[in-house]
Amino acid sequence: MKLSSTGFAVLGAALIAISYGLARFAFGLFVPPIREELGLSASVIGIIGALPLISFLLATAVAPLVTKILGSRYTATLSGAFGAGGLGLISQADGAVALGVGVFACGICTGLMMPALTAAMQAVVKRTLHGRVSSVMNAGTSIGVVVAVPTVLLLTDAWRFAYASFAVLAVVGLVAAWRLLPSVSRVVPAEAASPPPLRELPWSRLIRLSLFAFLMGVVSSAYWIFAPDLVVNLGGLPSASTAWLWLAVGVAGLGGAAVADLADRNNPPITQALMLMMLAASLALLAASPAQPLLTAFSALVFGLAYMSLTGLYLMTGIRLLPGRLSVGPVLPFMAVSLGQASGSPLVGWLVEGFGYADAFAMLAAVGVFVAVLSPFYPGAIAEAEEEEGSEETGLQAAYDHQLHDEEGEPLEDPCWTLDEDEGDAGMKTS
Repeated sequence: MKLSSTGFAVLGAALIAISYGLARFAFGLFVPPIREELGLSASVIGIIGALPLISFLLATAVAPLVTKILGSRYTATLSGAFGAGGLGLISQADGAVALGVGVFACGICTGLMMPALTAAMQAVVKRTLHGRVSSVMNAGTSIGVVVAVPTVLLLTDAWRFAYASFAVLAVVGLVAAWRLLPSVSRVVPAEAASPPPLRELPWSRLIRLSLFAFLMGVVSSAYWIFAPDLVVNLGGLPSASTAWLWLAVGVAGLGGAAVADLADRNNPPITQALMLMMLAASLALLAASPAQPLLTAFSALVFGLAYMSLTGLYLMTGIRLLPGRLSVGPVLPFMAVSLGQASGSPLVGWLVEGFGYADAFAMLAAVGVFVAVLSPFYPGAIAEAEEEEGSEETGLQAAYDHQLHDEEGEPLEDPCWTLDEDEGDAGMKTS
C-alpha cells in the first residue's frame, strides 16, 4: 500500500505521538502516583527521568546506521518493539530498577523513530511538502501528551493500567509501521552533490546551536519531570488535577509549528530570546502559585508554546547548517536538547531535595533568563535564501528546499519520487 503525502503525515504524527508523547514525555504526568506507590525519593526520580534521555542519545547516535542497514520500515518496527516492551515493563514495575529499565527502553524507541520517518519521507513525500509534513509530524509530540490526559482524569492513580494501555497503542503503531512504511534505506537522491566535507562545516554556529539547545534542555527538564509533582506536593492539588497541566502543554504546543516562519521573518536570536523568557516565566509562575489551578494551567500553556517553538527553531537551524546531511540535520539539535534534559533531571531532583520545589524551579527560571540574555550569540544567519536578492523563502520548507544541491551548486529540483517495487529494499527512482 503506497501512502499519500497526507497519509504519511498522519501516520508519522501518530507514531511520533506514541514514541515521543507517550513513551517519553508522559512520564512526568505519572510521577506523583509512581513515587507514592514505589516509595521513591525526588533524587531517584530525577535519575530515572534522565535514563530515557540517555538512551535516546545512544539510539539517535546509531539510528542513521541502523536505518541504512534495516531500512525505514524495519527501523520503525524495531522502535515500536522497544516502545511496547518499555511501556509494558513500566506498567509492571515493582521498584526503581524495573522502572528504570522500562523508561530506558522507551528512550531507545524515541531515538529510532524520527530517523526512520525522515528516511521514509524522502521516498514518499515530494520535497516541496517536506516542511509541512515535518511540522505535522512534530505536532505528534503534543498530540501524544494530550492523549495521556484522559487516562489520568478517568483513572486516578491507576498508572499501571494507563501504561498497559500505552503499550497496546505502541503495538498498534508497530503493526502500522510494518504494514505502511516503505523499506527504503537510501535518503539522498543519486544526482545530489556530496555534502560539504567536515572541515568546511560552520562549526562555530553548530557549537553555539548545540549549547543553546543543551541549556534549554536543562531548564525544561524541571517542568517535564517535576511540574506535576510540584503542584501535588507544594500546592496540595489532587493527582488527577495534573492532567490539566499536560492538556494545556499539549494544546499550546500545537502552536509551536508556526515558529519557523516567525524566526526567519523576525530574526532567530530575537525569537529564541522571547521563547526562552516565556519558558523561564512558566517555571517561575508555577513555583509562585502551585495551589491556583488557573495560574498553573496558564503556566503550562506558556511552557508548551515556548518549548515546542524552541524545538522547532532548533530543528530548522540544524537543517540549515547541515546541508546535504539529511540524517543528521534534523536530529542534532534534538540530541543536544535531550543531553541537557538528561543532565538537568538529576540536577533538579537534587535541588528539590536540598532547597524545595519553589526554590529549585526559581533557580532554573533564572538560568533560563540568563540564557535568553545570551541569545545575540545564537546563529542568526541561517537562511541561504537571505543571501539571494529578491528571495522571500522563509521557514522550515525553505530550509528543506536548500538541503540538496546539484554539482553546479544549485538547489536540486524536486522530482516525483516513487517506490521501486522490483527492488527488495524499495530504492528510490524518479518518474
